[in-house]
Amino acid sequence: MSFPATRLRRLRMDARLRDLVRETELSPARLIYPLFVGPGRGVRDEIPSMPGQRRYALDTLVEEARAAEADGVRAVILFGIPEKKDEQASGAWAEDGIVQRALRALRESVPGMLRFTDVCLCEYTSHGHCGVVQGNRVANDPTLELLAKTAVSHARAGADLVAPSDMMDGRVGAVRRALDEAGFPDLPILSYAAKYASAFYGPFRDAAQSTPSFGDRRSHQMDPANREEAMREIALDLEEGADVVMVKPALPYLDVLREARTRFDAPLAAYQVSGEYALITAAAERGWVDRRAVALESLLAIRRAGATFIVTYFAREAARWLSQERGK
Repeated sequence: MSFPATRLRRLRMDARLRDLVRETELSPARLIYPLFVGPGRGVRDEIPSMPGQRRYALDTLVEEARAAEADGVRAVILFGIPEKKDEQASGAWAEDGIVQRALRALRESVPGMLRFTDVCLCEYTSHGHCGVVQGNRVANDPTLELLAKTAVSHARAGADLVAPSDMMDGRVGAVRRALDEAGFPDLPILSYAAKYASAFYGPFRDAAQSTPSFGDRRSHQMDPANREEAMREIALDLEEGADVVMVKPALPYLDVLREARTRFDAPLAAYQVSGEYALITAAAERGWVDRRAVALESLLAIRRAGATFIVTYFAREAARWLSQERGK
């Protein structure tokens, strides 16, 4: 029997997911906490360009997730930093890859936390690009197979949602087919549908050690000048089976977010990226702005523009602040 790619029940089967896509509120349930996990033990290396954010080992990742859960955060998204990198990004889809091990550790130790995974190859390739490189170009179709393998490996390790962020054409369809064939028809896909070639990603690339060794990512990430193209990308990803679509970055692209909210009735995510976090943090450290007030106002603006939920490095702090406000 053939089933449709779009299954709205995927986001209804788990009460935590139902809360996540509920409309109009700013609450800890709407915030996704990005976490970087790499090799070692006892590691809590601060990221210099993102003060307050760290790279974790498996044991400290579990501790951080527990602390985030205690603060009211209900979901994390994992970014892996492998011990070794190669041209085929084998660490991305290996059964014992760093994200796969992290998923199993979180599933065992913090079972109440929703586990999202970034599905991309840039952290795992020796050249730092988001796919298979042929000559000096990222080859679209050969990359799809590796992305699909990565998503399935995450599903098997315990992911509650997978999020392809590579911006290859057709990758949502490839991931959906692979998940269905592997026995995961109910696992949701969050597509980085409108991901721009932004100058706001610098601190993330430091954190994930994913700066390209040559060239840039403008061949697959979107031109910041284009809004209509973003609507086409979103429409295509929804047709291919995406359950949630994302605009990234958030604050510099609120017009894109609002336009997407107007045109589409699917759940819509926004990523308040590393550069946005770093700008607010740096200004607050100098006493130029109130960190709490500016962070919460920026998150409110993203929600007001139409985001159903927000990926943000402020997640833990914002959850505490919102809880304190409710307790007044």
